[in-house]
Amino acid sequence: MLDKKQHYLQIALNSTLNEAQSIVSCIPLDKRIIIEAGTPLIKAYGARGIRAIRSYWEGRVFGSGVGLETFKLSTEGPWWLNLLTKSLAKKQANIKKESFGEKEEVAFTPYIVADLKCMDRGVREVEIARQGGANAVTALGQAPIETLDAFIEKCEEYGLDAMIDMMNVDFPLNVLRQLKKIPEVVILHRGVDEEAFNPEKEIPFHEIQRIKSDYDIMIAVAGGDTFEEARRAIFNDADIVIVWKSFYTSSVDTAKLAQEFLKEIR
Repeated sequence: MLDKKQHYLQIALNSTLNEAQSIVSCIPLDKRIIIEAGTPLIKAYGARGIRAIRSYWEGRVFGSGVGLETFKLSTEGPWWLNLLTKSLAKKQANIKKESFGEKEEVAFTPYIVADLKCMDRGVREVEIARQGGANAVTALGQAPIETLDAFIEKCEEYGLDAMIDMMNVDFPLNVLRQLKKIPEVVILHRGVDEEAFNPEKEIPFHEIQRIKSDYDIMIAVAGGDTFEEARRAIFNDADIVIVWKSFYTSSVDTAKLAQEFLKEIR
């Protein structure tokens, strides 16, 4: 679960698994970083892509080899087998470290978002996210209220955080007021095509306080990939800043970029 007192940087991985592994291998080990299996990546690789992203990030956090070994063992298995193999792999790593007199220090638990952008079949898509090892999953605010209610209920049952993406929703509060239960996170989102073909379209920062005045809820902001936009998001009381452009492919500056974004969201 996310800490409402903390600001987070969510890095969306939208390219290939090779690029994702390369990026994850060099970003800072920081509890404020959330890793997202992006929509294009999931469409290309399915639940396997979510599992791979979790494996790469676990490998960074828990130590060399744990994540990758787990992924090889559990790629096609059911969710309970995935959890079992992860536990075994972690224990093996602990034993290996103890044999050399080392003490394992894990500062945080890896947090993975599956950006499925569910529009229908809410229950089934939450099941897919769970099978992939995600901690949170997204649905679109444009989805039928019945879908969102089923989606949020299933997330609660499985212990996943429900995130509702309000891209192309003019009045997010109208959606929230119709729901049986409120999600953990609302995403205020200017789409990639909106930004590219309608440069005057702004991120709806003004909606943050409207929502927070009615609900005790976390707000994520997506669609701005500059340091200035990250700064504006935090200034307007956003809890999570989502970026992807700077992390579409790995470069020598990847780690530095992540550090710079983290500075902006303090």
